[in-house]
Formats: sequence, structure tokens, C-alpha cells
Amino acid sequence: MQHRLVRVDCSQINDTADLHDRFAQTFGFPAFYGRNWDAWIDCMSHLDEPGAGLSAIHVEEGGIVVIHLSEAEALKRRRPDLLAALCESAAFVNWRRIEAGAAAILSLSFAA
Repeated sequence: MQHRLVRVDCSQINDTADLHDRFAQTFGFPAFYGRNWDAWIDCMSHLDEPGAGLSAIHVEEGGIVVIHLSEAEALKRRRPDLLAALCESAAFVNWRRIEAGAAAILSLSFAA
């Protein structure tokens, strides 16, 4: 099983727009990315489908993308709601895939 580590620097995330901009840049989301949680979930749900055109980062089918959040502790202090929404959205991506008969695809890692 392939694992892909993607580092996301949370030090400059102060609001929802910052978070979506950071993920769009890091993952190479398409220009039409809606910069909201539904759009984030859609893009992250298809990381094993390069043909979907929803991300520049991919993993083979059955693989896991580990999202390493640097400065996660600072984000938790500044905006605990954003960190919680990120965790819940990642969990939803995995749940939706499992319900559809696919494997979970996301794992989160936190660094102070």
C-alpha cells in the first residue's frame, strides 16, 4: 500500500479562506475549486483518481494520503473551530468512501 506524505503549514491560517487557499495551493485543486468544505470533501475524496482532475496530488487505489499539519497547536489556539472542521471533514471523506465500498484515503498528523 502506497503512502503519500503531504505537509501543510498552518502558521498563516487565520480564517476559513486562508485554510482553503492553503489546501488549494498545496494539493493543486482546480481553478473552479469552491473554497468551502463541500468542495474540499469532493477534491479529497478522489485523490486516487487522477482522471477526475480534482487534485495534482495522487495516491494509488488503496493508498493513504497522510496530511501532516505543521503548527497545528498554534492553529488550535487561534481557531479551534477550523481544526475541528478539518478533522471532521477528513473523517467524512473516509466514511463516504467506506460506505461506497472503497478504502479510507486520508490520515492526519499533527506537529506543534
